[in-house]
Amino acid sequence: MKNVLISQNKHWSKPYQNLYERDVFHTLVRNLQTKHIQVIQGIRRSGKSTLFKLLINYLSKIVDPLEILYLNLDDPFFIPYQKDASKFYEIITEAKKLTQKEIKYLFLDEVQNIQGWERFVKSAYDSELFVKIFVTGSNSSLLDGDLATLLSGRYLSLQVYPLSFKEILKINNITNYMELIKEQPKVLKLLDDMMQYGSFVEVYESDEAFKHEILKSYYQTILLKDGVANHAIRDVKSFQELSFYLLSNVGSLYSYNSLAKSVGLHDKSVKEYISYLEECFLCNELKQFSYSLKEQQNAKKKIYFSDNGFLHLSFRFSSNYGKLLENLVFTELLKQGFKVYFYHKNFECDFIAQKDNKRVAIQVCYELTEQNKKREFNALKKLPFEVDEKIVLTYNQSERSGDIKVESFWEYFA
Repeated sequence: MKNVLISQNKHWSKPYQNLYERDVFHTLVRNLQTKHIQVIQGIRRSGKSTLFKLLINYLSKIVDPLEILYLNLDDPFFIPYQKDASKFYEIITEAKKLTQKEIKYLFLDEVQNIQGWERFVKSAYDSELFVKIFVTGSNSSLLDGDLATLLSGRYLSLQVYPLSFKEILKINNITNYMELIKEQPKVLKLLDDMMQYGSFVEVYESDEAFKHEILKSYYQTILLKDGVANHAIRDVKSFQELSFYLLSNVGSLYSYNSLAKSVGLHDKSVKEYISYLEECFLCNELKQFSYSLKEQQNAKKKIYFSDNGFLHLSFRFSSNYGKLLENLVFTELLKQGFKVYFYHKNFECDFIAQKDNKRVAIQVCYELTEQNKKREFNALKKLPFEVDEKIVLTYNQSERSGDIKVESFWEYFA
C-alpha cells in the first residue's frame, strides 16, 4: 500500500505540472469557503482528475502538501476494498504513518467503485475528520435515491465536461475579440478539429493518427464499465447495438416504439438502456419544449452525444457537417449551463435553450443559402411562444434580419 500511496500522491514531493486551467476551477476555489463535500461528476476522461490536481496545487500553497491525500479508486489495487468502505480508515492511517502528518484534505477519485462510500463520507463529514472532502464520479446516479438522502444538505455538486471551445481558444492564446478576428484561419482549424474529434484533452493533444483509437477506447470503456457492469446488463450485444444506432442517428426524432422496431428490442428495454447511457454521461435525450409535462413526456424525442469525437466512430457522419455542427452546438450549450429542449410541430426548431430567466431559440445551419434561408428563418418566426433571442448559428456566416440574428459558431461561443 505504501508504494501505491506514494505513486498516487506526487504532490507530496512537487506540484503537478502541465495542467490546463479549466473555467470551472474558479467555482471550485470559491466553494473552498464552505465545509460542504465537493462532488464533481462527468463522463470519463473529461478532466475531473485534472481539476483535483489543480485544486491540490492551489491548496499546497496554503497547507503542507503532506496534509493532502489523493486516492484514485480506479486503480486495480483497490479492487479488494470495493465491498468494504470501512477500509478507508485503514488507508488514511497508513498515509498518516507515511507522512507523519494529519490529513486535512481528502480527494476520492471515481468513488463509485467503493460500495458504501457515502456512509464513510457522511461519517467523516459529521465528525469533522477533515477540513474538506472532494469526490468524483462517472455516473449521474452517484447522488440519486438513498445516497442523496443520506448526504442531503452536506454536499455541493458540479458537472464537468470535455474542453469547451472557449477553453481551447485560451489554450491557443486567443483570449479576446481582436485576437479572434486576427487569428481567424487558426480559429476555423480549431473548430474543424473539434467538430471531427471532439475535445477530450488526451484526444486534443494526440496526433491525428491516434485520435480514432483513443475515442474508440473511451467509448467501449464507458459502455462496458459504466453501462454494462454497473447495471449487470445481460444482453450486451443489444445494448451496444442500440448505442451505435443512436450514434448514427444523432438529432433524429424517435419514439421508444420506433427505436424498438429498428433494433429488435422491447420498447421498455429501449427506454431503460437509454437511461443507462445518460447515467454514464455518454449522451443526452432531449424532450419537446412544452408547458404541458404530459405532452413533453409523450412527444417524440431526440438524442445528442456528449462529445463530437464519438460521432467520428460512426461512418454516417464522416462528411455530414450539418449534423456535426448541430451536435457541437448542443454540447457547448450544456457547457454554458443551459437546459436544452427542441420544438417540433409541423416545423422543427433545433434547440430551445433556457438558463435563469433567459430563453433562446436556435437553428443550426452549416451554410446559409438562398435555398435554405426561408426554412431556417421560418422555424424561428413560427414559434408559438416568446423567446428572448432568435439565432441561426452557422459555421462561418454573420448577418441580421429583423429580430433574427445569424452568427458564426466561433463568434457565438468564443
